[in-house]
Amino acid sequence: MQRNAGPEPERTGQATNSSRENLVEGENSGPAGREAQYAQPTGLLRRAFALIDRNLAYVLPAPAAIVILLLMGYPFFYTVSLSLQRVNVTMTRFSFVGLENLLEVLTADERFLNAFLITLYFTVASLILELVLAMIMALVLNRTFRGLGVIRTLFLLPLVATPTATSVIWLIMMEPSIGILNHFLEVAGLPRSLWVAGDTSVVPSLVWINAWHGVPFVMLILLAGLRSLPTEPFEAARIDGASKLQEFFQITLPLLKGAIVVAMLFRAIDTLKVFDAIWIMTAGGPGRRSETLHIYSYLTAFEFYDLGYGSAVILVFMVIILVISAVLIRLRQRAWL
Repeated sequence: MQRNAGPEPERTGQATNSSRENLVEGENSGPAGREAQYAQPTGLLRRAFALIDRNLAYVLPAPAAIVILLLMGYPFFYTVSLSLQRVNVTMTRFSFVGLENLLEVLTADERFLNAFLITLYFTVASLILELVLAMIMALVLNRTFRGLGVIRTLFLLPLVATPTATSVIWLIMMEPSIGILNHFLEVAGLPRSLWVAGDTSVVPSLVWINAWHGVPFVMLILLAGLRSLPTEPFEAARIDGASKLQEFFQITLPLLKGAIVVAMLFRAIDTLKVFDAIWIMTAGGPGRRSETLHIYSYLTAFEFYDLGYGSAVILVFMVIILVISAVLIRLRQRAWL
């Protein structure tokens, strides 16, 4: 009886192990088990997944980068190809002329030079006006007083306004005969102005409208810079008896130069690209007094149907923008040293 009782646990364990193996085989032989086996990646897929996992920093933004390159690359290379050709009025025949269009733009086109000077005047005047107004607004909003939130909201309204719609409103307000701005001038005892209809007042009027759009953006950057300034230099200046003007010119401006350069960089690029407001309000007139390079290239390409020469004008303008941007970026780097 004792001899026969010994092997029974071993046989029971063997039976249990065999039953477990049969159960696992049964599970693997079912539909779920077969799907799990087939779902395992093969050697090639496993290497592909490992490669993707190691380069996720490049794989994830790759689709967006490819789309952006296609959207930007095709128009650029098509514009370059058009600048090397002469297109007839009906736009049915293209003849290769090489660099003839570009050389004519740079050497023999007085209208291009006039448009470039107007663009430069419009950009520089807008940046100076925006910087001055934005600095005043940032200094005001950097303090704490009742109604600060309401005033900040009112100052930011031009930033969210549509340039096309606001340009139409400004055009109505600047109408020489019935515009409300001339009514205010008369109430103040000042002479009426032609605004965008005058030869000498058209560009200053456009500068003011462009500054009205851009001042809130510059103000936000300067206000963020003011909030991040250290307090120790100002406390030391007050102990030494420095005035508010001395604090501003000797402490605030030097410490804020990085934010100023960044704001001017973004606004310079935006101002150089302004087309819609000028086209809606003046279309380059009166005469050619407000004809910027964008307006000139548009008229050349789509009013006079000279696509090749218009493309050459816009390419030269693009190079000018790149040079100005490179200079501003260099200034920004030196401002942060």
